[in-house]
Amino acid sequence: MDSDGGLLTYTGGWLDRAGGRRADAEWLDELLNSPDTTLIPFWQDQCLVSGDPPVPVRLRASRSDGVVFLGLDADGRGVFATDLSGMEAEQAVELAGADRAVDVRMIVATLSPAEAATAGYGRGLLHWHRSQRFCGACGAATESAWGGHHRVCGNEDCGRLHFPKIEPAVIMTVQTEREPKRILLARHRGSSAGRYSALAGFVEVGESLEDAVRREVAEETGVRVGDVTYVASQAWPFPSGLMIGFRATAITEDIAVDGEELLEARWFTRPELREYAAAHPLGRPDSIDRSLLHAWLSGGDELEQDVGSTTT
Repeated sequence: MDSDGGLLTYTGGWLDRAGGRRADAEWLDELLNSPDTTLIPFWQDQCLVSGDPPVPVRLRASRSDGVVFLGLDADGRGVFATDLSGMEAEQAVELAGADRAVDVRMIVATLSPAEAATAGYGRGLLHWHRSQRFCGACGAATESAWGGHHRVCGNEDCGRLHFPKIEPAVIMTVQTEREPKRILLARHRGSSAGRYSALAGFVEVGESLEDAVRREVAEETGVRVGDVTYVASQAWPFPSGLMIGFRATAITEDIAVDGEELLEARWFTRPELREYAAAHPLGRPDSIDRSLLHAWLSGGDELEQDVGSTTT
């Protein structure tokens, strides 16, 4: 795995988030007004793009409302994002000098890893701001602070700080203990016939990540899991997820799907999965599940370097 974390889409420390300087409003204002600073505009969770292949529009920072600080690029230049969701789509596109507004996931294959990570970061942070306009404790309006990385309740008697919400989810490959090794895949409700993917689910309150893996597998398929090993994590800002990948070893093999989230589950040997992969994609191109499945198929313990890359 690359040491910079850039293996998986939407990940990688491409920006210096300058966490120690976000509270300095004067520094942020100076940075925002610098001619070298760029501003990435969004409209209702969509990137404003131009060109073919499409790339996110970058503007000179000429507006301060609805702006959040993302960080500093490798040359120390400021990168901000702004939300134009208060406008009609046509107005936002015209203001940004863009061609159209599109979902980040629709253009990720044409972006560099750094561009994809920055676009996902901006999208996720702006989505949180639109969702946290009021205090959950007292109902008063909240205000952006610390360059958009906090919101503060405007009620002086409350004054609660609100931080961006992250929703952790586990995603796992489950294999048999005995030979020949087999992997457990499932067909989820809403997926097309014959399309199988890895198991996944959200972490619940009072639960470790390993406990979540075991619970999700047991609830959805009836299979009991023993050893659970961490592999890698992936930012998934759609809208605020964090995907945490694991490998797990089954201690039982009988399947009984829940009938709610899953319609079907089955075991695949490597030859069977290879045959399946010849006719169906294994996971989303930009998702960690693709990397986990290809790694298992290859028989390796590490995620493949080229799987999930935004440049292929």
